[in-house]
Amino acid sequence: MKTSKIIAAAALSLLAVAGAQAETYEGVHPLVSANSRAEVSSQAVIAAHSADPYAEGASAGVAPVLASNVDRATIRSQAVAAAHSADPYADGASAGVAPILASNIDRAAVRAEARAAARGFNQASL
Repeated sequence: MKTSKIIAAAALSLLAVAGAQAETYEGVHPLVSANSRAEVSSQAVIAAHSADPYAEGASAGVAPVLASNVDRATIRSQAVAAAHSADPYADGASAGVAPILASNIDRAAVRAEARAAARGFNQASL
């Protein structure tokens, strides 16, 4: 068992030595540019005042104006009507109005049952 531990330790130390090779430091690289400081400064001012090329939809350009042959009053009246109508995305919006269910039980009997249920009185237990 000691031999296997020694072999494992040797393998780990070999891996550590192989992975511990460092890069050589070459110092700060000199700046190589053909532009003068004034040219770089003027380019920076132009870039700061231009549109952001990385913005969302930057290459899409200006949206075209949509021409319509309907007057403003008609559009407004349609918008008001849509705002006052039912929500078309609500649950059960396409179901319509619930029908009135006809019953042959009179109103007094239903009220008496509701009061008894609210008080915890169960007629089935009688």
